[in-house]
Amino acid sequence: MRALIAAGGTGSRLRPFTNTGAKQLLPVAGQPILFHGLDAIRDAGIRDVGIVVGQTGPEVRAAVGDGGRWGLRVRYLEQAAPLGLAHVVTTARRFVEGEPFLFFLGDNLILEGLTRFVREFERNLPDAQIFLARVSEPERFGVVVMDGERVVRLVEKPPEFVSDLALAGVYLFRDSIMEACDALEPSWRGEYEITEAIQWLVDHGRHVRAELVDGWWKDTGVPEDLLEANRRMLELRDRSIEGEFDDRSDIEGRVVVEAGAKIVASRVVGPAVIGAGALVDRSVVGPAVSVAEGCQVVQSTVRDSILMAGCRVTGVDAIDGSILGRESDIRSAGGTGARRLLIGDHARIEA
Repeated sequence: MRALIAAGGTGSRLRPFTNTGAKQLLPVAGQPILFHGLDAIRDAGIRDVGIVVGQTGPEVRAAVGDGGRWGLRVRYLEQAAPLGLAHVVTTARRFVEGEPFLFFLGDNLILEGLTRFVREFERNLPDAQIFLARVSEPERFGVVVMDGERVVRLVEKPPEFVSDLALAGVYLFRDSIMEACDALEPSWRGEYEITEAIQWLVDHGRHVRAELVDGWWKDTGVPEDLLEANRRMLELRDRSIEGEFDDRSDIEGRVVVEAGAKIVASRVVGPAVIGAGALVDRSVVGPAVSVAEGCQVVQSTVRDSILMAGCRVTGVDAIDGSILGRESDIRSAGGTGARRLLIGDHARIEA
């Protein structure tokens, strides 16, 4: 079995963070979203991975490389234009033909991993196996109508309620999906929809299985999703202190302090990650905070937030529920009360 990852979307709902980088590389719990997916693919026993990339391809290639750090063999496949998930599948035709394959959206996170899903496919060998999760905003997703255990109908982002069972961004296919994708016309969105391809399989009597996600799942499409994913994934990190902290500092709970990081006269409350080379000085950080490599937090309080690489926070009474882009610089000369900030790369704010 092979794995195919869609990593070519523009991430328009995650601007300003995706104005300057790939959405699949936005950090959650101390590492890019895409890396969590690669971990899950490796743990499911798959070794050959194709990553379909678009305009952010060079950034994805630089981050992932040849996949060796995961024990994977990674090949990059260029998608000429973002024309939908079924188009991603046909772009990878030569890579996957002749073998069943896992199709994974590179900006999705599934807490339970992929191993159970892959094993169920291997036991049943359907034409397609889809993963479903109940959602409160089905208009944001492709949704599925079931009749007992039978898949009846799939609809992409329905404007009116059809079902609250959303496709959870993980699929397993056999070669018959190519026949289905080849039969498609562009949808009203101008894209080749994977929901319509799976519907083609249903309509032509092919075997389509569905399973419900046992635990938490998130399509990290908007900033609030990133923050929720950060909270959830931080809970999975084991305590690890490789950096330095002085005797005036307290480190409480599930905290990761990476090599080269320094904690000075500060309190860090888990779950939290302090990245390599970061400095936390006379501050309170956590809970639910990811501080990336090279950041500085000085005389400030940060809770429930993501600080991307190289950003600086100085003299801020409290930052809460915030995402700070790479190399951003936030300074305050006074004032009280928590601030919620969503700031892109290289921004500077002085209050």
